Amino acid sequence: MTDLVVRRLLIDLATPIAGRWNGGDAFRSAFFSALSMSFPVGEQYFIDSVRHGLKNLPESKQPKYAAEVQGFVGQEATHRRIHFLFNGHLESLGYSNEIERRASKRLQANAHRDVRIHLAATAATEHFTAIFADWMLHHPEALAGAEPRLQTMWLWHSAEESEHRSTAFDIYQAVSGNHAWRVRIFRYITFVFLTDVLRQTVRNLWYDSSLFSWNTWRSGAKLLFAKDGMIRSNYGAWRDYFSPTFHPSQHDAALSQQWLRDNAAQLTAVARAS
Repeated sequence: MTDLVVRRLLIDLATPIAGRWNGGDAFRSAFFSALSMSFPVGEQYFIDSVRHGLKNLPESKQPKYAAEVQGFVGQEATHRRIHFLFNGHLESLGYSNEIERRASKRLQANAHRDVRIHLAATAATEHFTAIFADWMLHHPEALAGAEPRLQTMWLWHSAEESEHRSTAFDIYQAVSGNHAWRVRIFRYITFVFLTDVLRQTVRNLWYDSSLFSWNTWRSGAKLLFAKDGMIRSNYGAWRDYFSPTFHPSQHDAALSQQWLRDNAAQLTAVARAS
């Protein structure tokens, strides 16, 4: 199990942001804003799924996981709050958060399903966020030109996503989740996650009046599909999830740990799972 620290991020999110907050780049701003728009509802779902998973374990097994779940919940709740504030600025600029509304309807329609389905969906999404987070830490240039406070926000979130990448997976395994369903749900999450983010990105670009600009899509192709782009370079890490012997800890998180050490002055510990 992992020793998870809940941290408060010492940045000011009261100051407004621009629509093209990411270095003036339309695509990078629209894409990362789309991700942020999905986070509050998604992270609440992850919290609920992992909590319910822990409660479904036999009482004798719960102490083994209780501290890490507490840390996971604390980190995700902090991410939810920070992105709620960030999204509030986007809303004040007129951006419409359709990804959140679609996700909320989907979650409501599937709320009755077995806790293992929710844990599998959480573990699958956490795999996406973990591999994208590691990519971000290796490619801080994806935030080139953004205000330092926003660079810090995204890299802090990335570091903590890498840090707690195993929690939902471990709880899924502990409640006797099987490999076949883990892979089946992962395929579904892959489609839904990428489709939702693409749709929200396009909506953001339409509102920004940059959807049909050649420079917009040139930037998008570089960010996502260049040789070291976010999607193309992560295909192997994505594919790893299909292995029956896969565990998230097999992916290195050294850069996450290094970033948290190097930027400790911008963070304060709220609680530690112990």
